[in-house]
Amino acid sequence: MLRFDDLQLFVRAADLGSLSAAARAMDLSPAVASAALKRIEQQLGARLLARSTRSLRLTAEGEGFLAYARAALGSLEEGRRLLARGQDQVSGVLQLSAPSDFGRNLLVPWLDEFQREHPLLTVRLLLGDRIADLFRQPVDVALRYGAPEDSSLVALPIAADNRRVLCAAPAYLARHGELRQLEQLAQHNCLLFMLGSRVHDHWHFHDGKREVSLTVSGDRFSDDADVVRRWAVAGAGVAYKSWLDVAADVQAGRLRVLLPELQGERAPLNLLCAHRAQLSKPVNLLREMLRLRCEKLSAQLQGLLESDE
Repeated sequence: MLRFDDLQLFVRAADLGSLSAAARAMDLSPAVASAALKRIEQQLGARLLARSTRSLRLTAEGEGFLAYARAALGSLEEGRRLLARGQDQVSGVLQLSAPSDFGRNLLVPWLDEFQREHPLLTVRLLLGDRIADLFRQPVDVALRYGAPEDSSLVALPIAADNRRVLCAAPAYLARHGELRQLEQLAQHNCLLFMLGSRVHDHWHFHDGKREVSLTVSGDRFSDDADVVRRWAVAGAGVAYKSWLDVAADVQAGRLRVLLPELQGERAPLNLLCAHRAQLSKPVNLLREMLRLRCEKLSAQLQGLLESDE
């Protein structure tokens, strides 16, 4: 197998008419240059350069081979430039998994914009609320709420300050009355979400001094977080949802935040992967885009809470 640097030396020596000049140009010692030329001639089984103490000229075989050597070096250089351009572009396949509600209502439109900015990128999006999906499904990274149960996973924060909020549709509140105290949840239909195989019916809050918790009940529950949000928008009851999942509904007036003076449970959104080698350029760009978008939504919640004080 011919070596790239040996070909370079041969072409440079032919252009300069001197092996020693070619060696200096390539920062090689005369002995190394002489050994390289000898090596390429042995591999080809032909003498390429006729050398004397004062001159160097191409042999007939050398003249014939020079054009091919130039073409080979040119092709390799073009390949190098192509790779360099590819590294500046965002391309390939981005495989990710996301929670159902966040995925459908926020991530999908954000990904549409992301792909418009990077048209060579192909996205494969799988939606599901169970952390086991990360291991069963062929994805590079996953977006999940909460700290990962598996400590071997790499968890990078997207929205570390995200929390749950109590919310309900104005139509539901008009029928069943305003919620003025947390204890009144016992008289309301609470829309429940399954975490794994367990129904999440024990809701935690902080009133600024201490943690307050209570067990709630309702006439429906689902293992799909988006279904719970849709029930809430339809006026079926009170939901306790991640702010990221209901921010658009609150801003549009479809839902109202209840008891904003209470601080809901933390629901940090993280990007998970098995190892940092999966953090490709598309993944890192996506991560930064998501972080900035979620940061903006978090600021909107803070503004909402301050306006209610």
